[in-house]
Amino acid sequence: MSVFDYKPMYGGAYYDPEPAGGQVTSLSLHDAPDRTTEVATAGPGTRLRAGVYRFMLSAVPAGRYWATVTFTPSQGAQPVKDESVRMDLPLGLGLITSPEAVADDLGVPLPLTPAQRDNLLTAIRKAQADVVAYLGQPVVPQIVSRTAITPYWTSVEDLSDPESWPFETDDLVDVYAYRPRGDGTYDVDFLVGLNGITVDPLVRYVTAHAAESERQRPGGLGAEGRRVSSVSAEGQSISYESAPTAGQAGALPTIDTLTRWKRRLYQPLHSPPRPPWPYSTRYRGR
Repeated sequence: MSVFDYKPMYGGAYYDPEPAGGQVTSLSLHDAPDRTTEVATAGPGTRLRAGVYRFMLSAVPAGRYWATVTFTPSQGAQPVKDESVRMDLPLGLGLITSPEAVADDLGVPLPLTPAQRDNLLTAIRKAQADVVAYLGQPVVPQIVSRTAITPYWTSVEDLSDPESWPFETDDLVDVYAYRPRGDGTYDVDFLVGLNGITVDPLVRYVTAHAAESERQRPGGLGAEGRRVSSVSAEGQSISYESAPTAGQAGALPTIDTLTRWKRRLYQPLHSPPRPPWPYSTRYRGR
């Protein structure tokens, strides 16, 4: 079983139907883009926080699926269908991209065989490990829960804002979910750390380099797709066309494009010793 967190799309923008009396009612999975064959359903969606609803998906074979989500935007309104959702299952593997996404870069047709999927998962883990080493921090966050906490009072109450809660950390933090306890307090799940799957340049880098490493691996997927520039008369040697250089269209992204997400190491500055009284700026009793 997988969990899928959905953001309703309405009128070309993200939208939260619950405050207007609406509801996210159902999700249906299909095995092709035409969405004619339904393979599983789930619903209704459970509201995690403002604008985010969770579906519990039943176990289905690993692969790519196309979803249709039905919701009512407001009380009494006609249901609408969102067909913008495509997902690669299973979710929750601790990876910021999927074997299907890497297969797309390689030009390998779907569905993948179990052996192909395993090879691509290995390539993804290697590429992701390189990113983690460069950034100096994980790209998969952890969930930290706090129970019975009271939000800070603000003029505009936004419980999805981490600043609304008494939670201290020196890392990136997002509110993952909150649940009222009925006495004015909440149980809150915080997402702590860099959530790489939401950062497009990180996903792009890992996908592209996992695909390239698999293409270069002897016997790897997509290896036969390398461009041949020349072959010797006896067939004893083969020359391949060079890949585009950095900055050219189609070139692999370089790791320095991820610099802005590197963990910065801060060293506290020690204040100079206070001059003795009476030369100090503030009197201290003796």
